[in-house]
Amino acid sequence: MSYIMVQDCNAVWNGCLSVIREEISEQSFRTWFEPIRPIRLQENTLTLQVPNKFFFEWLEEHYLPVLRKSIRQTLGPKANLEYNYVKDDPWQKNGKRKQPAATPATEVENDIRNPFVIPGIKRLKIDPQLNTSYTFENLIVGDCNRLACSAAEAIANNPGGTAFNPLFLFGDVGLGKTHLAQAIGNSVVKQRDDKTVLYVSSEKFTNQIIEAIKNNAVSDFTNFYQLVNVLIIDDIQFLAGKQKTQEIFFHIFNQLHQSGNQIVLTSDRAPKDLQGMEERLISRFKWGLSADLQAPDYETMMAILEHKSSVAGISFSPEVKHYICDNIRHNIRELEGVIVNLIAHASLTRKEIDLDLAQKVIYNVVINTGSVITLDHIKKCVADHYEVPIDKLKSQTRKRNIVLARQLSMYFAKNITNHSLKAIGDSFGGRDHSTVIYSVRAVNDMIDTDAEFKRTVKDIEKKLRQPVG
Repeated sequence: MSYIMVQDCNAVWNGCLSVIREEISEQSFRTWFEPIRPIRLQENTLTLQVPNKFFFEWLEEHYLPVLRKSIRQTLGPKANLEYNYVKDDPWQKNGKRKQPAATPATEVENDIRNPFVIPGIKRLKIDPQLNTSYTFENLIVGDCNRLACSAAEAIANNPGGTAFNPLFLFGDVGLGKTHLAQAIGNSVVKQRDDKTVLYVSSEKFTNQIIEAIKNNAVSDFTNFYQLVNVLIIDDIQFLAGKQKTQEIFFHIFNQLHQSGNQIVLTSDRAPKDLQGMEERLISRFKWGLSADLQAPDYETMMAILEHKSSVAGISFSPEVKHYICDNIRHNIRELEGVIVNLIAHASLTRKEIDLDLAQKVIYNVVINTGSVITLDHIKKCVADHYEVPIDKLKSQTRKRNIVLARQLSMYFAKNITNHSLKAIGDSFGGRDHSTVIYSVRAVNDMIDTDAEFKRTVKDIEKKLRQPVG
């Protein structure tokens, strides 16, 4: 009788799988449905054994409609599903299957919201979370990124086997850090089907840890991440001040590094300039290679423009190309945005991409958003407000109103322009980048403690962002 029941539940589940396979991607099917085992069929209720509670809750949250459809098509409109799971190894313990504890399908609590935590699976088959357009083929190499690109290609060809572990990519916004980091991942995925690659933002990583802590599942969380062969974490600077997250990441980092797995990190600043980060982590960030992505020069921007316009299948006149590169300084992301908008405007209006259209698009997309406000414009607005001569902002004077104007100017320069810390410091009389960091922190402290000063900052920022002319 029990043999017949097993045969029946297997047959029913195979029928369900046939329906499910038609509804979802092959990758999702392999990840979330192949590990499931049917164990019992009683009347209209099919009981499935899943690896763990997180697995069950992820199914309930993301695949409930397709599960409901499959079981009702197979068993009829009154069919039901139940799940069993075990806490430890999902299939074996000391060579024997452990008796699972029944968990009804309706019992759903808060989950880790991490689709990858599947303890007990040693060979992960997961979505690496990569943007497939971020490849080495789509990168333009110049003096600004040559070292970083060379190191990245070496890693892609031998992940974990070079001296560049970790690879720490740093630089200002819009210079291609994410593109380069993900190019490594895409190359490894293409070349090495034996390697598990995962890209995750620091924000998502932190949120996953919070959920793991809430669910007493930190061990499962770290176990999963320690099985990844190439881990890419974007914007690592956002872990600053998050003590528990740093502690967990520290242990994950150590295990990955000791196991010969590759770690790639991106940041908007060098390891030595990270504030609110544990010294032991900063020390480990320096173990491999720290590569600075500089702002591209005019010639590199022109090469990027020509490459991206060629990929998009459009052409610009020399006049338009020179105008674009003259007005978009050092920010590849803005350049991409302008190209996309030029194509859209030309397509919708059925007009040729001429200088007039380029001027309008750059004004609306870039200049009018305030993202390319000049340092001189910032200095003038702040100096006018505090009624001090602009040239005094470069001087060594320690008069309170001039010091405040200088610090506030640096604050705006850091927050609403794409200039590097070094470029900002140079613009204010050759000051060191650490002076810029100190000024920004000082202004933030005053904003937090002085309501009147906070209103002043908002008023000046409104003036800065007003369209010119």
